[in-house]
Amino acid sequence: IIHLAMKLIFELITNTVTLLLVSYLLPGFVFSDIRAAIVTAIVIGVINTFIKPVLQIVALPLTILSLGLFAFLINVALLWFTASFVPGFSINSFITAAIASIIMALVSGFFHKLTK
Repeated sequence: IIHLAMKLIFELITNTVTLLLVSYLLPGFVFSDIRAAIVTAIVIGVINTFIKPVLQIVALPLTILSLGLFAFLINVALLWFTASFVPGFSINSFITAAIASIIMALVSGFFHKLTK
């Protein structure tokens, strides 16, 4: 149980730092304060755990036909959706969400490589 709790806390910190880094690098990807970034990290974690897998299964035929592009669009849409209801978090445009999604994937991948 302690190992699981430590892993979840580490993931939360990593995701929050990733979001703050994207906010620093990308105009139009804005947090009002650190609390908004933490809440966003939690919401993204919940969405990626419960909603994203269902969407990916339902959209599998389109993902195959588009050679994976549709999976990327699901990621972008979920990020933009998150910004629509988390107070203190905003994304100016779909293009900003797409660029943010790419940066988040790269930064998250880097952090995960560091920990293994």
